[in-house]
Amino acid sequence: MGVRAIRGAIQVDRDDRDEVLRATAELLAKSLHANEIDTEALISVMFTATPDITSEFPALAARELGLGDVPLMCAVEMNVVGSMPRVIRLMALVESDTPRRYIQHTYLRGAVQLRLDLAQ
Repeated sequence: MGVRAIRGAIQVDRDDRDEVLRATAELLAKSLHANEIDTEALISVMFTATPDITSEFPALAARELGLGDVPLMCAVEMNVVGSMPRVIRLMALVESDTPRRYIQHTYLRGAVQLRLDLAQ
């Protein structure tokens, strides 16, 4: 069993607590589902949000999904001029036998523009 990193991002329409929580839950669930990862295989999840998201910590969505025993962390994404607004990103470290080249990274809503090469 190896350690793999799963990346993903989702753009929200507005900085609203409920929308941030729903979008983060959607991103996390789709990322795990796409890679056939059971929550027991989660090592940790790092969330970032662009500086314009201040209504809620994205990690709360993971807690509400029952991931109370998984180490979670939130951080502010770099504020680069011209970068996409209202984006929540994740990097999940998981235990998996899947070779790295077959890991599915999940980019949803407007965030597909960040990685057109990986867009679903």
